Amino acid sequence: MQTVSLEKRLEELERIVAPYGSALVAFSGGVDSSLALAVAARALPKSRVLAVTSNNETYLPSELGLAEEFAQRLGVEHLVVNTRELDDPNYAKNPTNRCYFCKSTLYSDLAGLAVERGYGCVVDGANKDDEGDYRPGRKAAKELDVVSPLGLAGVTKAEVRELAKHLGLPSWDKPALACLSSRFPYGQEITAEKLTQVARAEEFLRSRGYRQVRVRHHGEIARLEVGEGELDRAFMEREEISAELVEAGFLYVTLDLAGYRSGSLNAALKKPGKKARKTLPVVG
Repeated sequence: MQTVSLEKRLEELERIVAPYGSALVAFSGGVDSSLALAVAARALPKSRVLAVTSNNETYLPSELGLAEEFAQRLGVEHLVVNTRELDDPNYAKNPTNRCYFCKSTLYSDLAGLAVERGYGCVVDGANKDDEGDYRPGRKAAKELDVVSPLGLAGVTKAEVRELAKHLGLPSWDKPALACLSSRFPYGQEITAEKLTQVARAEEFLRSRGYRQVRVRHHGEIARLEVGEGELDRAFMEREEISAELVEAGFLYVTLDLAGYRSGSLNAALKKPGKKARKTLPVVG
């Protein structure tokens, strides 16, 4: 995409946010929410933009520092909250619509904070491609009137990265990083202890230079997904990796030969002849 087109795209995004006068941005530190925050900081007075990060068991510890640095770089206030999704048994039981309960809790808290502090809207980083994936959390966003400028402007994931690179955002080529609860098969209860296992394992692998990593938690088994170009290296380093993951609490460690696949656990929902586990009732 040419520079002129990128600038037009940014102007379009800014026109969506500007009328609100101020914005509270749900900021995870990923490329999508980073772009949404940068757009808000361009469209509005920086003193009227608040970046809010939920730091809980589902969030990798190393990501918090990066989020704080980015907000500081933009010159906007950054607030860290703990929305404690695990306190909701609907979420902890890990039904197929788990993300609905997560986002309902998060956006409810952020909406209340926005009213309390006088911000005109709550903004998130959902993009156009998110509409085509299985994302129950989008229902919660719509119910709570969250503004998704990237989605409203039809910005795709590829365009998000182009725009982020154009703006010089350090996260423009950052690998996708979903919350740690996405590492558990639906129906397997999520606990703080299990999340700590996954966090420790993934932080270890990232410290060794692996970029695209998922440690899927199958009870006693850790199923490791890495990028296709990192499979050979992971196999060569299998002894060190296995030792660390066993130390983290797993009994067995496997390397998925298919490599990293976004939302790989959703495959169980699409398996021919197999009905998805019944979801819990959606409550508002």
